Amino acid sequence: MTDVVHAEWTKLRTLPGTGWLLLAAAALTAAVSAIAANSVSCPAGGCQLDPAKVSLTGIYLGQAVVAIMAVTVISGEYSTGMIRLTLAATPGRWRVLAAKAAVVGAATLAAGAVAVLASVLAGGLLLARHGVTSAHGYQALSLGQGPVLRAAAGSVLYLALIALLSLGVAAAVRDSAVAIGVVLALLFLFPIVSSVITSPGWHRHLEQLSPMMAGLYIQATTNLRSLPLTPWQGLGVLAAWAAGAMLAGALVLRFRDA
Repeated sequence: MTDVVHAEWTKLRTLPGTGWLLLAAAALTAAVSAIAANSVSCPAGGCQLDPAKVSLTGIYLGQAVVAIMAVTVISGEYSTGMIRLTLAATPGRWRVLAAKAAVVGAATLAAGAVAVLASVLAGGLLLARHGVTSAHGYQALSLGQGPVLRAAAGSVLYLALIALLSLGVAAAVRDSAVAIGVVLALLFLFPIVSSVITSPGWHRHLEQLSPMMAGLYIQATTNLRSLPLTPWQGLGVLAAWAAGAMLAGALVLRFRDA
């Protein structure tokens, strides 16, 4: 298994565009988060916002780039026919997908950690300039605070799970454009449908089922009792979606010819 992981790592770091996509995901996440933090205004009368969640706003855009990167890792091999050589050189097909998941997940964790750290640092500086201070009942945004650390670490895990979800979908459908469309639909269709539904019960259920909406509960540090799920339960929903996608991809890889 070590040899398979090493081979997939070599592919990942030598594929044209993969490194740039990871860099773009980190840069866009940090940039959008900084813009969001800089646009906040908290007057003397106080304001209702979650500083940690605001400082991590860029995750909404960064996840799309991560999804594209993860899809291309396997769909690119199908488009060139290289997947046949990969499967012929590996005794168990499941090992190929497992190795790809390991290297994609590790690379996403590294890029996500950089993006989240930059977002939190920028958010702490910018939010303080816009009135989000102790004078208005807010603590300084710091990873030394338990809820903020959980939101930051959870956001890194969120991006890694998005990568695994995307990898599984790509392994199942084998086409880059279709896989990206499916992943983006899974992420953004639930919020769109939820926004037009008037029934509070159905709205709540859709939030609980949505991989993005539930997964991003991990960023919440205020008003936790108003959430349909706890932060870790929400991230668990995304993990279940990712596991289902990986299982589907593994089954297709096992029983369908390349």
